[in-house]
Amino acid sequence: MSVNTKQLNAQVADKSPQEIIEWALKSAENPILTTNFRPYEIVILHMAVKVRPDLKILWVDSGYNTSATYRYAQKVIEQLSLNMLTYVPLQTTAFRNAQMKGVPEVDEPLHTEFTEQVKLEPFRRALGEIKPDYWLNAIRQEQTEFRNTLEIVSASQDGVIKVAPLFNSSESAMDEYMQQHQLENEFAYFDPTKALDNRECGLHTKI
Repeated sequence: MSVNTKQLNAQVADKSPQEIIEWALKSAENPILTTNFRPYEIVILHMAVKVRPDLKILWVDSGYNTSATYRYAQKVIEQLSLNMLTYVPLQTTAFRNAQMKGVPEVDEPLHTEFTEQVKLEPFRRALGEIKPDYWLNAIRQEQTEFRNTLEIVSASQDGVIKVAPLFNSSESAMDEYMQQHQLENEFAYFDPTKALDNRECGLHTKI
């Protein structure tokens, strides 16, 4: 399916994050919003469920989140009454740890397979089963060098329209939103597929 992202980006160029969400959810037939409950993602979750309380929220749980992240996720799910769709890897964490002797370092050959198992395969499986037409996500321009080359609207390899309402948002703007709506962050977060915040895990480069 061909997607004219240039035309779509023109439509959202002057819109606020909340307006972009409203535009996307009005345009979509079967939208999803993805989250991993990292810091600041509660902002897009809060904005989106204000517009559509039953919006499908996709979480690919790698099995390697911190205890704080799991506690925070449960709190946010209950607080916002999220309509969660949780996908997990086909292999258990214990089995993989035995096979790979823990989480491979990012420069080890096994790290590519690790990322495929815990994040990319479950995500492809989710997209194949849910079949969304719009995919809302929380990526921001300032997060990585790669994301600085993107736009608010892009397309997946399969033609799913990817929308990043917070793309141009700063942390200070999100802090202000969180304070206004009495929302909380959780910073004890770690993504084993990235290790460093300025790396990509492949979700936005390979899907």
